[in-house]
Amino acid sequence: MPVSLLAHDLVWLTSGRYPEGDLPDWVSEQWRASLPLVVRRDEEEGGRVPVGIRGLRRDQRAAAWVQPDAVQRRVTPESLGQSELLLRSPFVSLPPVQAAVQLAQQRWPWPWGITGSVGYALATEVPVMHADSDLDLVLRCEEPVVESELARWQQFCQLLPCRVDTQVETPHGAFALAEWLRDRRVMLKTTRGPRLTARPWSGI
Repeated sequence: MPVSLLAHDLVWLTSGRYPEGDLPDWVSEQWRASLPLVVRRDEEEGGRVPVGIRGLRRDQRAAAWVQPDAVQRRVTPESLGQSELLLRSPFVSLPPVQAAVQLAQQRWPWPWGITGSVGYALATEVPVMHADSDLDLVLRCEEPVVESELARWQQFCQLLPCRVDTQVETPHGAFALAEWLRDRRVMLKTTRGPRLTARPWSGI
């Protein structure tokens, strides 16, 4: 995917441009150009950007592709974790947003952001989030991180008013933080599929 676009980024297309691929019927009924697509992790096909389309139901997810020049706007997970945006959100009273506010009030040694249904709702104000939604988060960690710092994040998240699922993004892929802290081995999600490794920052 283009260097400027990362997995979990939300992108909007220019007018008259559409996602490409063998798409289910609900996409034409529910998706419109005012709604974003979610950049996903996949190998490039002819320079196209891999994206996912969200429907209104949890089971409505479709994989698609877009041409890079069709992207007119990008919103990153990191931008959705800013205190000012969270406090202005119409969903601010919901537990997942309250949890994100608490995280934003702390200092962390890495960029972090909000993904999943909470991130989508914050970016669009479409009510795909509810009071018992999980808060899905991503940590952008280009270099190996001191384990005690990751444990501090995890311990803080366990005290928040909703379930939190954290993915750690490395240059080679992403892994579940809880799995790393528990097993020291993880299933690393890469553009070529998942791979079990004890060295997620090396790609081995």
